[in-house]
Amino acid sequence: MNDPMTIRRLYGRSQGHKLRAGQAALVEEMLPAVSVPGHGPLDAATLFGDDRPLHVEIGFGAGEHLAGQAAAHPDTGFIGCEPFLNGVVGALGHIREGGLTNVRLHMGDALEVIERLPDASLSRVYLLHPDPWPKARHAKRRMVNHGPLDLIAAKLMPGAEFRLGTDDPTYCRWSMMVMNQRSDFDWLATSAHDFLTRPDDWPETRYERKARRQGHEVWYFRYCRR
Repeated sequence: MNDPMTIRRLYGRSQGHKLRAGQAALVEEMLPAVSVPGHGPLDAATLFGDDRPLHVEIGFGAGEHLAGQAAAHPDTGFIGCEPFLNGVVGALGHIREGGLTNVRLHMGDALEVIERLPDASLSRVYLLHPDPWPKARHAKRRMVNHGPLDLIAAKLMPGAEFRLGTDDPTYCRWSMMVMNQRSDFDWLATSAHDFLTRPDDWPETRYERKARRQGHEVWYFRYCRR
């Protein structure tokens, strides 16, 4: 599928508040050991030294969900992509505290990593609380657009799962519209309960907790790759 609404570069800031000394040391000492290689093809053997299922999280925030999934599935390899340095620091802290050896991080554009993976190599892709870009003129910057989805679909194996979470009503409606236009994904919901209730194997993030404190509804979408 071709669509002009295609993300090929990142927008927004890459760093927020200045890192404390301990955080800076964590980045310097730990990030190189868990970083996705900067160039060349990628697969499970390259990243983890063996053939194992691979999951990708696009924009992992502070890493709670990524670390929770990695702890629950130690035999699966997790690739977390996040352009925000402070989020990467948060993920590094979770990796260290949990003693996680099955996580690799990329500080930058997730699509640059995903396109280097073999087709039909991913068991799951997560996109949780992405930037909604609420103004209509910025709609092309949303990750849920046909360009990024074409790439994600190509890398997911048949029967694999694409998970999307949002608390933004505009993004919710937009995502439903875009996903309903596609013939390569089946929505797994059979009732409203399925997308209004967080699945047991979906670790909660701080963004989700914040949304609920503010009285926002949260929607959980699960799609199966045909």
